[in-house]
Amino acid sequence: MVQNNKQIDRRDNDNGRRLFLSGLTPKVEAAIIGAVQKGAAQRARALMAPLHPADQAYLLERLPAGIAASLIRFLDDHLNGETLTYLNENTRGQIIEVMGTKALARQLHNLSTDDVIDIVEELEKDTLAHVLAALPNEKRVLVEGSLSFPQDSAGRLMQREIITVPSFWTVGQTIDFLRSGAVKTLDFYLIFVVDPARKPLGEVPLSKLLCTQRHCRILEIMEGDFRLIPVNLDQEEVAVLFRRYGMVSAGVVDSRNRLVGMITIDDVIDVIDEEAEEDLMALAGVGGASLRSSMTETMKGRTAWLVVNLVTAILASAVIGVFDGTIEQLVALAVLMPIVASMGGNAGTQTIAVAVRAIALRQLDSVSTRNFIFREFLVALLNGLVFAGLAGLVSFIWFNDPEIAVIMAVAMFANLLVAGLTGTLVPLGLLRSGVDPAVASSVFVTTTTDVVGFSVFLGLAALYLM
Repeated sequence: MVQNNKQIDRRDNDNGRRLFLSGLTPKVEAAIIGAVQKGAAQRARALMAPLHPADQAYLLERLPAGIAASLIRFLDDHLNGETLTYLNENTRGQIIEVMGTKALARQLHNLSTDDVIDIVEELEKDTLAHVLAALPNEKRVLVEGSLSFPQDSAGRLMQREIITVPSFWTVGQTIDFLRSGAVKTLDFYLIFVVDPARKPLGEVPLSKLLCTQRHCRILEIMEGDFRLIPVNLDQEEVAVLFRRYGMVSAGVVDSRNRLVGMITIDDVIDVIDEEAEEDLMALAGVGGASLRSSMTETMKGRTAWLVVNLVTAILASAVIGVFDGTIEQLVALAVLMPIVASMGGNAGTQTIAVAVRAIALRQLDSVSTRNFIFREFLVALLNGLVFAGLAGLVSFIWFNDPEIAVIMAVAMFANLLVAGLTGTLVPLGLLRSGVDPAVASSVFVTTTTDVVGFSVFLGLAALYLM
C-alpha cells in the first residue's frame, strides 16, 4: 500500500502548537537521512520508532536505494513488520533482499495471514520455502492454505484468523471469550456464528454485541441475512460487492460452504487502488512501471505498445500517401487534416474511458449495454453535428472556400460518429473475446478514427476539388 504523505496541519487554539496528522515532517525526514549518512544507527532507530508504519513505508519509497538499504540494516529487528504491507512491490522486493529470509520470517510472526500473503506471494520459490519453514507451524499451515488458492482470488485476499462462536452462547460468554486472550486476531468487525461443521449460520457486528445485555443469546441477536464470498471469486468481483452493498467485512466460504476466512474493507481498498492503477497504466501503455523500476523494465513495458502504435501510424500515413497528389495541389488540406484526426481520437478516448469504467464496475448487463450503446450513438451524433458546423465555419473563414468548408464539415461529422461507435463497441467486443479493454481499446479506436478521418476528408477533396 502506498500512502500519500501530504502534510496536513492545523493550529491548536490554546497554545498555538502545530499539530501534524502525519508524523513524517520534512524536519524528521532530513534528520533520519542525516543519521543514516553519518552511520548513527541508534539515532536512526530512535527517529523511526515513533512513526506510523505507513509513514515509515513512504519514507523508504522516497529514499535513494543505497540510503534505504543502510536504514534497513540499522533497523534490523526494530523494523515494524506492518511497514512491509504499506510498501509497493518494487520497493518491498528490494527491502526484503536487504533483510534476508530469516529477518523477514521474524517480521511476519505478528501479522495477520492476509498481510503475510500480500508480502510473500511475489517471492521466488526457494526464498518462499525458506520463509515458510521459519514460520510457526500454525501460521505456516494457514499461509500455505491461502497460497493454494488462485492469484487475485478471495482466497488470497482473505484473513484466516476469524472469530467464530456457537449460536447457543450468550453475549456474556462471547465477551468473556474475546477477553480471555485466546483471540489473536489483529482486526475484526464481525463475529461469525457457525454450526459444528463450521458452516455459517449468521453474523454479529461487534457494535451490536457490545450494546446487548450479557444474558441474551447469540441466536437472538445474530443477523441471518448476510452475504458470503466464495473462496475462488476474483478480487475485482469482491470489490464490486463491497462497494455495492457498503460492506465493511464479509466471511469467505469454500466449495462445501464452510467458513474459511474473512475479508475486511482495508484489503478491498487496496484492490480498488491496484485495479484502478493497472487500468490507468494500461490505457497509457506503460504497464507496471514505477519510479523504482529499472531502465530495462521500463523499456520492456513501453516498447511493445510503441511498436503497435508505430504500425498503426504507418497505416494512417499510408492512407495519406494515397492522396499525396491532392495534398500537393491544395495546401489547405494539409493544414486542416490534423484537426479531423485529432478530434476523432479525443472523442474516441472519452467514450473508451466511460466504457472501461462501466465494465470495471460491472454496470453493463444486456439491457444497460443496449441503452449505453444507443446513448453514446446519440451523443456522437449531436457532437458530430455541432462540431461539423463549427469546423466548417472556421474553414470557410480561414480559406474563404465554401467547398473546403463543406468537405471539412462532412469529414468531421463522419469521424466523430465513428469515434463514438468504435469507442463503445471496441471495448465491449474485446471484453467478449477475453482481452482486457483497458489495454487494447485505445490502439484500435485511434487507428480507426485516423484512417476514417483521413479517408473521408482526402477522398472527398480528391473527388470534388480536383
